[in-house]
Amino acid sequence: MKFGFIGTNWISDKFIENGSQVEGFEPYAVFSRTDERANYYKEKHQLIETFTNLEQFCESPNFEAVYIASPNAFHFEQAALAIKNKKHVIIEKPATIIQAQFETLSKLASEYNVTVMEAMKSTLLSPFVEFTNAKIDIGEIRYADFHYHQYSSRYDKYKNGIVENAFKSELGNGALMDLGVYTVAPIIHLFGMPENIRANGFKLDTGADGQGNAILDFNTFQATISYSKICDRVSPSEIIGENGYVMIDKISAPSNIKVFNRDGELLNEFTGDETYTMKEEIIEFMKCVKENKIESTINTHERTLNTIKVLDEIRKQIGVEFNV
Repeated sequence: MKFGFIGTNWISDKFIENGSQVEGFEPYAVFSRTDERANYYKEKHQLIETFTNLEQFCESPNFEAVYIASPNAFHFEQAALAIKNKKHVIIEKPATIIQAQFETLSKLASEYNVTVMEAMKSTLLSPFVEFTNAKIDIGEIRYADFHYHQYSSRYDKYKNGIVENAFKSELGNGALMDLGVYTVAPIIHLFGMPENIRANGFKLDTGADGQGNAILDFNTFQATISYSKICDRVSPSEIIGENGYVMIDKISAPSNIKVFNRDGELLNEFTGDETYTMKEEIIEFMKCVKENKIESTINTHERTLNTIKVLDEIRKQIGVEFNV
């Protein structure tokens, strides 16, 4: 399957690196705003075609799939154009910056009979999938704490007066959209939609959030999420029941999930490869394309949409606005 790429950053590099481990994956074309950058990326990954015109890129008959890793605010327009040219599309998280945009992409996927999938790697990694399917019993769930804190290499520049894309709200970026989404998505996968949300956040001068947290109320328990681009946190995420608890090493890319009883005895453990954490999402996407599915049975459109709904509500409460 030949892929075209929108976004010539490190995450696209990782996607291609992981794709090299998947049979049938072929990096083929790239779109960039400048010839210089497009040609650089072509040489770096031995691609065949380069484009600086998005419409011409999407109209090319020479590749079937598009990977979108541009700034969040551009995902919707770029994905919609690709879909209308009957390209299968895998979009970096968050797939879109507001709920209505992804609703439109889902409808377009059905209309043009193409696969559209959010590249939420964590929910497709084998430890998470195996844990989810194992139906672990730790008694009545009473509490969950999912978090992702990662001090951004761009934050030092921000403190010195240099604002890069990571802290620009006009690009749909910030801690919630870049990191917090990783805490929300697995909660949606495991527990469904919360009944109520209470959120707090710390905004930078740019209008983007540097960090935040929220309490998600469910019928019989609460889940807390927290995320930050301005500090680190290395402790595991947890799910706590009346008869035991679960520890997840890294919620953004689980490689080790342990299940304990209330006395601390290890009951189950789910482990996976930490080297190629994007490999499974590529396999799942290509499988959907080959089976003529418009969506994944794991990263479904409904789960992506519900994740964005939660993000929308958190943004509303903390006052982060996007120009849409």
